[in-house]
Amino acid sequence: MIALTDCSPIVIAHEKGFFRKHGVNSTVNKLASWASIRDSLVSGDIQATHMLFGMPLASTMGLLGAARVPMIIPWIINRNGQSITLKAALRGQVRDDPAPLRPIVHRARDAGTPMTFAMTFPPGTHAMWLRYWLASGGIHPDNDVRLIVIPPAQMVSNVAVGSMDGFCVGEPWNAKSIADGVGFTALNSQDIWRDHPEKVCAFTKDYADANPGAVKAVLKALHEASVWLDTMSNRPEQAQIISRTTYVNCEPERILPRMQGTYDFGDGRTRQDPNYMIFSDRNCNYPQKKYAIWWLSQFRRWGMVTGTPDYQGIADQVMRPDLYEEAMRELNYEHGGPNMTPETLFDRVTFDPRRPEDYARAFTVHNRRD
Repeated sequence: MIALTDCSPIVIAHEKGFFRKHGVNSTVNKLASWASIRDSLVSGDIQATHMLFGMPLASTMGLLGAARVPMIIPWIINRNGQSITLKAALRGQVRDDPAPLRPIVHRARDAGTPMTFAMTFPPGTHAMWLRYWLASGGIHPDNDVRLIVIPPAQMVSNVAVGSMDGFCVGEPWNAKSIADGVGFTALNSQDIWRDHPEKVCAFTKDYADANPGAVKAVLKALHEASVWLDTMSNRPEQAQIISRTTYVNCEPERILPRMQGTYDFGDGRTRQDPNYMIFSDRNCNYPQKKYAIWWLSQFRRWGMVTGTPDYQGIADQVMRPDLYEEAMRELNYEHGGPNMTPETLFDRVTFDPRRPEDYARAFTVHNRRD
């Protein structure tokens, strides 16, 4: 796992004995970066992992210089709860709408000192939320600014020393930037797309094919942990557990408020947000194929693939509702099933998973390679 609060189902399944209950002898390792997570999964040093949604897709496709290693997603860990943070100097100039940032970005670009924004991995969730938000304000993320990769726990310190102007990451690092006085929250990812998919539990396809019983046991334990986590009276204990040095290594008082939907944006705005991070509610964990299709549309939009990808074929390969459904059936848990209904994001552009290429080509700000 990575030091982010959405690692909680893995940590709670370990700490509360849910892995042990289902026959899994678990060790939870904290690694420094998503690249090290990917490499450890590929090498077999770890067998299952907390992972950004887009990473198993990119690995399966061999994108961005990575070796082509098929991976599967049988479980979505969480929805919502990420944020875009901007440096404190921009407070009062920019809020949730990125349009006021555009002239600031263009002045810096034209002066030869482009503004720098960080995400955690190029095909991952934070990269997509940051790209989508900037582009909705007419800012080209590949031409107008510098995008860099920084591990989550290093985001705040890099803003503090002036090496970057903003970032997109999970908690608690957005909340900590406010507590440390170095930044403020522009908007939360659930304001871009309510109940968007975020992290997943991923396996290599080879491991899953050889060990289907182990995969199902992991999913059963994660289910019990996720139900526990979405009992809101358990979230203070959650914050205490994951705050430990071996996990997130951040003060529980920085973790808990946003886990309860209490948002101080750091610029005078506050909100009790009903769309806080969830781990089980609203059919959270079902590995919906339409989400993989959305990611592929964004890979297409930003030139991470050449030509039209095999949207449905790749989604069928990576997303594994069959494993999810079988594990939940053995628990007598009634899930919400598959869902292919269109989704409308905050810019009022509707994604129809049955017409992904039309969607990918609908954006005026893009970097497609035809």
